[in-house]
Amino acid sequence: MPLKTLLRRWEWLTLFAIGAFAILFFLDSALKSATGFGTVDLQSAQSAADFKRIFFAWIVQKHAAIAGFSLGFDYLFMPLYGLSFFYSAIIAREAFAPKKGVARRLMNYLALVPLAGALCDAAENALEFSMLVNGATDGMAALAYRATNAKMICFYVGLLLLAAALAGFFKLRAPKKEDAIAS
Repeated sequence: MPLKTLLRRWEWLTLFAIGAFAILFFLDSALKSATGFGTVDLQSAQSAADFKRIFFAWIVQKHAAIAGFSLGFDYLFMPLYGLSFFYSAIIAREAFAPKKGVARRLMNYLALVPLAGALCDAAENALEFSMLVNGATDGMAALAYRATNAKMICFYVGLLLLAAALAGFFKLRAPKKEDAIAS
């Protein structure tokens, strides 16, 4: 893929991911303000009783609709942040890793971490929705909590890759000395 295309794709995916995050944050803040619990609170729930307490707070139809929409909208956010972080790793690799060697291979492997995080996020949401519809169990709550922890580790790796990509973006966009001399 040409470098210009890579940078443009990363820019748009990152902007859309930030926009989707803003929408999720707004919805979750409104839900938490109205009920005392937001969808983010599900991530710290570790038992069936914790999930039931949150679900009971959402029993009013309006709150249940917001919670359901937030869980569903999160599925749009997942590929946006996963791919944004993936491209972040590729940009950082192109900007800072030599054309061959261990550092380049490491960046290739790190690029997959955010994608794994998005898959963990999908599993987490599926488990939460299943408990919302079918009833919570301690086993499913423990699985959802593990998926959340794995997702968060991958997400933090993605944020580090995003920071590296920001630096790499400006390095790759800067005119090269050879280009400046030739002009």
